Amino acid sequence: MREPDLERDGWCLDDGEERHRGAPSTFWIPEAGGREQLQPGDYAKLIFRIAVDDGDAPVSVERMWVIVRERTLEAYLGVLDNDPDAIEQNEELWSGTELPFGPRHIIDTKARTDLSIELAAQEPRRRWPRE
Repeated sequence: MREPDLERDGWCLDDGEERHRGAPSTFWIPEAGGREQLQPGDYAKLIFRIAVDDGDAPVSVERMWVIVRERTLEAYLGVLDNDPDAIEQNEELWSGTELPFGPRHIIDTKARTDLSIELAAQEPRRRWPRE
């Protein structure tokens, strides 16, 4: 399954492990084991780069929570649990949009709740393309 691409999709994900390697004393991420063992309903915080129509800053960076829906062979599928601040409501990237991500993208986690387990089981607003 392909990862989101800024040019193609209008947004992409930052590599949290890379950010941590660049500033290990100031950019904390959970241990790899915790990032690799998430279950449906668990929360993962990711860093999104979103294309915006602003000549001075054509990319906005936002940290948002995603609810894990399922584990794939190499990564996760989740649904966005936040609305981006930098763009207006849309069908491509908004709460309930399904997206793929890997353990390397995760910068924080939270345990699942009854509500998040229920949300993970619902049909997403928009499914990620299975190319």
